[in-house]
Formats: sequence, structure tokens, C-alpha cells
Amino acid sequence: MATIVFAGGGTAGHIEPALAVARAWKSSHPHDEILFLGTKNGLENTLVPANGFTLTLIPKVAISRTPSLSWLKIPLDLVNSVKASYSILKSADLLIGFGGYVSAPAYLAARFAGVAIIVHEANAKPGWANRLGALLTPYCAVANPVASREFADALITGIPLRSDVARSLVESSKDWSAARMRAKQALGFDLHAPLIFVMGGSQGSVKINSIIVESLPALRSKNISILHSVGRLNTLPPAQGAYRPVAYVDDMAQAYLASDVIIARSGAVTCSEFGALGRYALFVPLPVGNGEQLHNARTLVESGRAQVVAQSEFNADFLVTTIDELLLRSSQASITGDVKDLEAGEKIVALGEFAMAAK
Repeated sequence: MATIVFAGGGTAGHIEPALAVARAWKSSHPHDEILFLGTKNGLENTLVPANGFTLTLIPKVAISRTPSLSWLKIPLDLVNSVKASYSILKSADLLIGFGGYVSAPAYLAARFAGVAIIVHEANAKPGWANRLGALLTPYCAVANPVASREFADALITGIPLRSDVARSLVESSKDWSAARMRAKQALGFDLHAPLIFVMGGSQGSVKINSIIVESLPALRSKNISILHSVGRLNTLPPAQGAYRPVAYVDDMAQAYLASDVIIARSGAVTCSEFGALGRYALFVPLPVGNGEQLHNARTLVESGRAQVVAQSEFNADFLVTTIDELLLRSSQASITGDVKDLEAGEKIVALGEFAMAAK
């Protein structure tokens, strides 16, 4: 029996692919022990236990995006986090990391412990944690080809899909038109009215939310239905006719399938899930970080399934004047989804098996 440790916390973009691979590993190796590393404030505290896996917390190494006095604490925080990770990893057989604050100390600890390491990079532009991890192991996987020397020889696996998205992809492939109609009906929207699904990531987006509310009168006058996921921590606007605001969408697969146009951030997981089930998207990349969200949407734009607008240009006037064109493009886009990520989890499991065997 082997012990497999997963590192990828903070946001759903790191956690959901890790959970998908953990399920795939458990399916192939039911007797292996699976552990997740996380920090006390990340979404992993909710998502990992809810999926039946054990979560162990380590100290967070917080690094602000702009210079501050908090940077003086980074060396000590990193040492403490590596020590905590090492105490867990010293008896493990494999570490699979997905980026984020949890992964960097885990990669270092695994290297010190002599444990095999797998790095999976979902974004088109790798983050600092995974760039560090890629220097410590020859076993790297990427969602798509990455223009980075650390990932030049990485295995292209795609992004592991959540179980509900994967199931819906398989089922919908039998008849995409019927699947999209069933999804819209199940959500309770008018079958003959176009549906826009708005989301700002796992925490929602105050910027996107405010623009949608400002655009409501004009959008409703066009007989457009709107499903708006505002985020659990944001104020829920009042429902109005075919405008349905919710704190969070539990059945994301249905929402992707039912929608004619999706308005969202272009996180790697969002792009992957939309690519599997969605029709057409307007992506508003988050204007922070290393610009990865702009690059994540590139393939979907090139295939005629998405448009990108900078947040500085995304406003109510833009949305109202562009929505008819977006709906037209949706009607002209392929009705089918994309199966390219369907076996990503199994590919990463196979890479992990190879890495352990080579130790």
C-alpha cells in the first residue's frame, strides 16, 4: 500500500483538478492512502473533506503581490511550512502538486525526503510555485503546451475534469442538442429564450456583478434569461423576472450545458470545463497575477468559441451593445463540447505510477 500526497489549495482552480486525480488514483489503487495538504483559510477546508479525503494543514507562506514589510517574514514562514510538510511526506511514496501556496513548501520537503514528485500546471503561464517544482523533478504535466523552459518536455495531459462535468460530457455526447435542451428545462428557464450564465470564479467578482446589475433593464428588454452566480460572500441582488441571482451554482454541468453565452473569468479550470460542455463565452481575464488568464482563453478564441475583453473595457454599455453579436456567434458555434480533457486524470495517474517505479 502506497501513500500519495496531493498539494494544491487556496482556490478551486488548484483544488478541483487535484480532487479529480485523487478520485482517479483511488479508482486504480483502492488500497492506497491519499492525503491532501492545505492551509487553514483555503477552500480545501470545505472541498477536500466533502469529497471524502483527509486534509492535513501546514503553515501558509503568504507572499503579497507588491513589496511590503510582510516579505521579511517569508524565509521563516517557508522554513516552518517546509518542516511541517516534511513531517508528512517523509513516509509518503509520491507527491502530486498543482500549484498555489501549498505546493512550494511541499515540493521542497518532498525533495529533501527523497519522495517522487509530479507537477501539474493548468495555466498557460506557470506560476512561481510550479516553476520551482519543475526544477526539482523530471515528471511534469501540463494542460496545454507551455512556452517555459521548465516545462519544455512536460507530458500534455489536459486538465482533470470534475466528476459531474465528466459524467455530463459522456452523457451529452450521445445527443448534444437534446442535452442542452434538457439542461435549460431542468434549471427552469424558458426553452425559447437565450440564457446567459454569469460567474466570477469560486468567490465571485464584485466588478462583474455590478456591471450585470447595471445592464439588467436593457438585457431584460431583449427577452434574455440570466443565471447569475454572485459568489457566497457577495450581496445577493433581488430576482427580477427571468433574472435569477444565486450565491453559488451547485450543478455547474447543467449551467454550462444550458447556457447560450457564459460571462466569466478565464481561469484554467473554467476554460477547461467550459470547453467540455459550453457553447460560447465572453471571458473577462482577472487583471492581476502573471497574465495567465488572458493566455488560458487563447485556444477557445482561436476555435471560435470565445471572445476576450479586458476588464478596463468591460462595462454595461459594452455588454448591452455586444450581447446580440455574442448570441449570434453562439448560434453559429459548434453545438458539441470537447472531450480532450476527459482522460486527463488517468494520464496523470499513469505518470505518477511511472515516477514511483523509477525511484
